[in-house]
Amino acid sequence: QVQLVESGGGSVQSGGSLTLSCAFSGNIYSRQCMGWFRQSPRHEREGVGTIDGDGRTRYADSVKDRFTISRDEVKKTLYLQMNSLRPDDTAMYYCAADPVRRICELRPANYNYWGQGTQVTVSS
Repeated sequence: QVQLVESGGGSVQSGGSLTLSCAFSGNIYSRQCMGWFRQSPRHEREGVGTIDGDGRTRYADSVKDRFTISRDEVKKTLYLQMNSLRPDDTAMYYCAADPVRRICELRPANYNYWGQGTQVTVSS
């Protein structure tokens, strides 16, 4: 059984920083894709960043050079360091795992396992 538990969300002013964590357990292996996604009201869920088993990362254009995704296989934790936050980053953030693919795309439909989410609110 796969379990993903996010933490680290909160409220921050524009320009601030937050680090999200996702503790994972179960059948998630180091070679599998993992990623961060977000969803705000009236918007579809969108990919923020992904990381593969070799540490290669992929980011949405809107967060490039501001967000950094990383994973610690010993601690079984996925991270999202978010800097220079903007009000349009406000959303529920989810971590997810794709047990099948090796190319880690930003498409939510590719990911089978999801956490419950953690809310990030950025005020201007």
